[in-house]
Amino acid sequence: MRHGNTFDAGDTPTRVGARTDLPLSTSGQQQAQALATHFRDTPFTAAFCSPLQRTRQTARAILDHQAGAPALLILPFLTEIDYGPDENQTEEAVVGRIGADAILAWDSHAVPPPGWHVDPDALRAAWTALLARAAGLRPDATALVVTSNGIARFLPDVVGQTPADLDRKLKTGAWGTVQISGAETCILDWNVRP
Repeated sequence: MRHGNTFDAGDTPTRVGARTDLPLSTSGQQQAQALATHFRDTPFTAAFCSPLQRTRQTARAILDHQAGAPALLILPFLTEIDYGPDENQTEEAVVGRIGADAILAWDSHAVPPPGWHVDPDALRAAWTALLARAAGLRPDATALVVTSNGIARFLPDVVGQTPADLDRKLKTGAWGTVQISGAETCILDWNVRP
């Protein structure tokens, strides 16, 4: 799941990465509450998020609506990437610096643009380890994972079956579902909102 919005209508959005720990905006809090309502009958066995406020607030909104919710565990690898010189810059400024082709490569194939601090191989390894951890839960278990767009886009790379038309960019307040059955993994849903 991706956290809710950090900007509201009328705000000037920027690339918010690992170095910018913004809380959820008003609309982001509404998205978190919509997620909480949608998942109120889903008993989570485990819950993970990054140390950033926006992911913790989204996860807490969901877990606070559940009796017997698991403890929320912080996994540092789920922290958004560091956009380097493009951190807190408008999209227009980012495109001006790196070009539209670099943004397309990032959005389509998760190829980091020059100057961004991200290790795709390490992120893929961390996602693989988390999937293995989830596979060790009981067969009917459901784990909640709340992260950011730059991190979520590497999950499909390590899942066995993914939809051919999958858009790597996970929207704010949206989720995907990964089914784990033994060593088999499959993305059932992606970019779904309540």
